[in-house]
Amino acid sequence: MEKVRLGVIRETKNPPDRRVPLNPEQCRRLLDRYTNLEITVQPSPLRCFTDEEYAAQGVTLDEDMSTCDVLMGVKEVRLDALLPDKTYFFFSHTAKEQPYNRGLLQELTRKKIRMLDYEYLTLDGVRVVAFGRWAGLVGAYNGLRGYGLKSGKYDLKPAHDCFDLEELMKELNKVETGRLRITVTGGGRVAGGAMEILDAADFQQVSPKEFLENTLEHASYTRLDPWHYTRRKDGLEFDFSHFVKNPGSYESNFDPYGERTDLFIPCHFWDPNSPQMVSREQLRSGQFPIALVADISCDIGEPIASTIRASTIAEPFYGYDPVSGSEAGPFEPGVVTVMAVDNLPGELPRDAASDFGEALVAQVIPEILGQRETGMLAGASITEGGQLTQPYSYLEGYLLGRT
Repeated sequence: MEKVRLGVIRETKNPPDRRVPLNPEQCRRLLDRYTNLEITVQPSPLRCFTDEEYAAQGVTLDEDMSTCDVLMGVKEVRLDALLPDKTYFFFSHTAKEQPYNRGLLQELTRKKIRMLDYEYLTLDGVRVVAFGRWAGLVGAYNGLRGYGLKSGKYDLKPAHDCFDLEELMKELNKVETGRLRITVTGGGRVAGGAMEILDAADFQQVSPKEFLENTLEHASYTRLDPWHYTRRKDGLEFDFSHFVKNPGSYESNFDPYGERTDLFIPCHFWDPNSPQMVSREQLRSGQFPIALVADISCDIGEPIASTIRASTIAEPFYGYDPVSGSEAGPFEPGVVTVMAVDNLPGELPRDAASDFGEALVAQVIPEILGQRETGMLAGASITEGGQLTQPYSYLEGYLLGRT
């Protein structure tokens, strides 16, 4: 069998991310399982698993990654750190024509790199590796933490100061729920993670109908799907496949929920052609009494007017002044508090990385080593041999700077 040299690279994006694609124990397990696999880890003082932890598992540490065939990271790689003619795995944030990463895509083609984006590794249309659950867990926790700071009722430790998920869950015992009403949108891994936190904090889940019709005497939350928060403009019955293909044919139906929501946790995928959910006017007029938005989806300035920028792990909260439409202090009177951290899983890096790595071990590494062939790798390859691959040929105008 042909030997494959796999390198775990140091994260180079700023601010730095502490996650890793494979933890030390997973590396050891892979080396024991596959005789044709070599693994080298690039030293890093920042990652959540130390160099010493990798060395203790007998994993080679080396600054030089040039001898590796396949290089794995988490976030985008800094342009000058990209090695030509290699195969890379990372989240590239290019396939939706993100303007800030056009230069990255251009460099990948210039250096004839085969780049596989984790987001597009799928089997039967379902993603096989993702941090979504962890974004939901941390995002909802941050939302509850922010509400405690805003109300003065309780004070939770920042998620990134918790050693792991177990410690974070214990912190939830401090939450005083009162009659707080929470709306969660979305139905995937992200929403599932958010609901884990709300359940652990002793919020009662109610149906969308109950949320609107009943006077609830206890802390509660509801979860909305697209057929709850949008409706067809032509008055016909909601059709999900039609919605996915024609989001511009729909208008917002979020108003009745927004009018009864104290804490909003958006976890849904939002298409730029979809209707706006929360407008500046709705916040300015007081139509929506939303005090805090824990915006896990983090679509800047589009579906939710108060999300005017991303925030950071170090400074997760800011305020939105609904009168002026400008930023204010996070807990000033009259502002909507916003949490819009765009790398939430990085707050629980050891747990999130280990979970992610298990999926790589089970689903992706066997494909890299030729143990099986599902077409998964081809479907996730955005660039190869100095050009876009066929599934991503629609990016040509973006790559050339025309769009």
